[in-house]
Amino acid sequence: MIVAEGLSVQLACRALAVSASGFYARRSRPPSARHLRHTYLTEIIRQVHLGSRGTYGARRVHAELVLGYGLLVGRCAVEMLMARASISGLSGRPQYRRMPRLVTASDLVERQFGRAERDRLWVTDITEHPTREGKVYCAVVLDVFSRRVVGWSIDVSPTAALVTNALGMAIERRRPGAPGRRDARYSGRR
Repeated sequence: MIVAEGLSVQLACRALAVSASGFYARRSRPPSARHLRHTYLTEIIRQVHLGSRGTYGARRVHAELVLGYGLLVGRCAVEMLMARASISGLSGRPQYRRMPRLVTASDLVERQFGRAERDRLWVTDITEHPTREGKVYCAVVLDVFSRRVVGWSIDVSPTAALVTNALGMAIERRRPGAPGRRDARYSGRR
């Protein structure tokens, strides 16, 4: 390696504390059995890692080599070969950071979800729906009295805008608190 960078063999051997004859002997020798096995294992490790879409770490690659391929290899050897080849899997479980001492909203309805009139209490929820093109989030506003959807919104990210759009639709459609407004659907009937 050092010789390939333009240094003389004698200088490189002196810096590494090896003999020049040993350097030349190593260059003319065929690769050792260990070197051939490590090259073979590194290629299989690369295949297993690519087969897992780059997610497997040393433990799972080791399990695949032993159980799937029937090879006798130690986990530490797999770790060493993966490190030499700059192969790494994804880290463990996703870490969720909690907000320290975040004040939560108080229960304004005191768990009483029944109402005798419409537009007195609305509740909302966000759901996640997987699709072929990714996840879609849906926010829905329900009137507790009629149990009907009065507003909704769909977006690709669960942001505050998703909920405010659903609430805006509900307010626009129902106009809660507007004097003298009655819907034909609710004229005396439930």
